[in-house]
Amino acid sequence: MKTRAAILRQSGLSRPYAQSQPLSIEEVELRPPGPEEVLVKIAAAGLCHSDLSGINGDRPRPLPVALGHEASGVVVETGSGVTDLAAGDHVVMSFLPVCGHCPSCSDGRASLCQPGHAANAAGTLLSGKRRIVCDGAEVNHHSGVSAFSEYSVIHRRSIVKIDQEIPLVQAALFGCAVMTGVGTVLNTCGVRLGQSVAVVGLGGVGLSSVLGAVAAGAGQVIAIDLSAEKLRIARDLGATHAFLADDPDIQESVRELTDGGVDHAVEMAGAAAAFELAFRLTRRGGTTATAGLASPNSVFHIPPVPLVAEERVIRGSYMGSCVPSRDIPRYISLFRSGKLPVDKLLSSTGPLEGINAAFDRLDRGEVVRHVVVMP
Repeated sequence: MKTRAAILRQSGLSRPYAQSQPLSIEEVELRPPGPEEVLVKIAAAGLCHSDLSGINGDRPRPLPVALGHEASGVVVETGSGVTDLAAGDHVVMSFLPVCGHCPSCSDGRASLCQPGHAANAAGTLLSGKRRIVCDGAEVNHHSGVSAFSEYSVIHRRSIVKIDQEIPLVQAALFGCAVMTGVGTVLNTCGVRLGQSVAVVGLGGVGLSSVLGAVAAGAGQVIAIDLSAEKLRIARDLGATHAFLADDPDIQESVRELTDGGVDHAVEMAGAAAAFELAFRLTRRGGTTATAGLASPNSVFHIPPVPLVAEERVIRGSYMGSCVPSRDIPRYISLFRSGKLPVDKLLSSTGPLEGINAAFDRLDRGEVVRHVVVMP
């Protein structure tokens, strides 16, 4: 079948993207779903800094690639072997396919699925196949989803069925921002009732971490960013305190506020300096976690003595340490009960044709989450 998709053919083009047009909206041929694959009509797809890192060249990907990894949609057709989904089902996509049987999956650590990461790195579906063709040449898949498209073929292991009562625009956010942000707080850090949490970097994932800390019953939720507007949003989401990241007294202020530092500091800015700040704000015996994907050339500097003398813990978090089939329904349940107001993360919506200008707004920090809505 024919579909329109946003294709990235060259990284590192100059800003503004509304002029350089790194994403071209092209008509492509979409091959039918193979075994254990599903044809999905994309309903909504969020713009994420992970997409931006491919556009600006910070994290190179196999090109050309049909970009987009945070999405919701409706099942149109299923390939052979798919018995638990049917046409008309509403779904959310996970940006990492989970095979379910590799050593990591068997150990309950789906976010480290070895075949899933290998497929994403190669630009294929979990099956190793590519289903997108343009001008006779195959186009790479992005994180197994390729969401900036009217239709997409996706492996069953990248899909989570959801209740049809959930608005699909909001549902898209659960595929990355919410899963990563909330998951980092609940799964990676294991925040307990009454503990203190600092979140450094308040994009869509960071603000989801704020929501997760509030939902976990954290006693103090400290939001930190360079943007006063992002701090205002964090306060509206339930943060108890807010600080500008460039405040020269921030370390002293947070340590005084928390009697020595926070129990958990979560870095979501994707910058070495932000992680170093998060580490300095963490108390003795506390955890500093990061899900921020910095440039591969970035290096942070941590003194080794506190790791021993203060029994510090440093944790990485990919996909919020989530098992998508387990955690996405849990987080949607919290959303439905009003305990996880994900809808407040939505800054704007727009058509596929405006995607380059929308990435300019994301790059400038003007939006938390912009969602492309398909016709």
